[in-house]
Amino acid sequence: MSLNAGRLRHRIVFQALGTTQDPKTGEEVKGWITVWDRVLASVEPLSTSALIAAQAAQSDASARIVIRYRKGVLPTMRILFRGEVYSIKGQPLPDTVSGLEYLTILVSKGVLNG
Repeated sequence: MSLNAGRLRHRIVFQALGTTQDPKTGEEVKGWITVWDRVLASVEPLSTSALIAAQAAQSDASARIVIRYRKGVLPTMRILFRGEVYSIKGQPLPDTVSGLEYLTILVSKGVLNG
């Protein structure tokens, strides 16, 4: 199955917890740092049947985000989309053909830590 580029109509931001230096005080501050900005994606709420299956598997995933394959996407990251914060639920799932075309990421609204 090929990924239609027109399907990737949303822009998302990936962030990871990290340490930055406060420019005023020089103090190291822990916080969310943007890793990738304006990544093309498809953001879709889970269908009713997929939501029920996720709940049966004790997952609180509420949406699915599809992006072109990108190395380094981790479950410890978070995603920003339209002012909302999404937590990544588990490892991103590669496509079933080559594993290098696209990733499907299950997410839930809100952030658990940080």
